[in-house]
Amino acid sequence: MQCPRCGGGCQIIQEFESEGQDYSAGNGCCGYILFGPIGLLCGLCGKGRQERTRTYWICNSCGNKFRA
Repeated sequence: MQCPRCGGGCQIIQEFESEGQDYSAGNGCCGYILFGPIGLLCGLCGKGRQERTRTYWICNSCGNKFRA
């Protein structure tokens, strides 16, 4: 892939972003106390976690970032 700005060589970059709650032992214990074994599973599931991947090209010569 060549850069549209300068014509230099480019490489692909992937960035991973995540937000929200991950697995939690505290939530699992509270869920178990309140609801038994089903509460344990629901507390540990980490359902609120969201992950995104962004893919783009970056020029090795001029640093231009772009999507192809």
